[in-house]
Amino acid sequence: MRQPKFIDYFLLIILALIWASAFFNIKIATYSFGPLTIAFLRVFFGAIPVLLLCYYKKIKIEAFSKDWHWFAMIGFINLVAPFFLIAYGVQSVQSNLAAILMSTTPLSSTVLAHFYTKNEKFNLIKTFGILIGFSGILYLFSDNLLINENNFLSALLILLGSTCYVIGGVLTLKISEKRNENVTGSILIWATIILIPFVGIAEQPWELSPRLDSTISVIYLGFVSTGLAWLLRFKILVNNGLIFQSQVSYLIPIFGIILSYIFLKELITIKVFISLIAVVIGIYFVKRAK
Repeated sequence: MRQPKFIDYFLLIILALIWASAFFNIKIATYSFGPLTIAFLRVFFGAIPVLLLCYYKKIKIEAFSKDWHWFAMIGFINLVAPFFLIAYGVQSVQSNLAAILMSTTPLSSTVLAHFYTKNEKFNLIKTFGILIGFSGILYLFSDNLLINENNFLSALLILLGSTCYVIGGVLTLKISEKRNENVTGSILIWATIILIPFVGIAEQPWELSPRLDSTISVIYLGFVSTGLAWLLRFKILVNNGLIFQSQVSYLIPIFGIILSYIFLKELITIKVFISLIAVVIGIYFVKRAK
């Protein structure tokens, strides 16, 4: 990998902003759309730029090959489940809380990697980072101004959504020899197929009269926060590698809180601030240990 340049750091910041912006846009989308519809439209619109890139680069999409069951399983666990759980949870909690809760993904992945890989075992620094990070999340749940008996379950579902991302990442190792664009395009196709009957039966979005801001947000979530973000991630991975790209984890919760305040005027309590610091410190030590 080449030495990172200014443009590489700029693209990393853009990627963090795009992913962080997803949270307040999910909140706006929930004003008009149900969580299943939001998940469906995200994968549907997100698939378009990825599949166009595959067509342009003549990359074969193997969604219906002999490995279809892996694509379908990963599509459900890595896209359908978390997209639905996050949208469902954000209906009842602030989007800035979702940004912090979702930032635990690097911590959860480190725990799972210890048990399911051979070269990613715990050491003292990793353990310290995991304890600090998850302590921040536990402290966040003590903020009665933002998390109470009415939305406690919603916050837990968002946390479960972050765990789904991690499990999906572990499953992706089963097809790691395939090109990233092919895998992403294939799982987006299967996620769309899986969601169609659920959306049609449970929410019937064709009967809605959505607000303009909700419509713009859900299209943005698909094209930009899902499709474009994955393509940008590919570019950073190819040029600079996984370790450099993983630094985006520090920025997402920070940008998520800032953007939610700018666009939604969401409350930022001292406990939110302390939890954010703990999570970022935890991620730092986990990354340093690697």
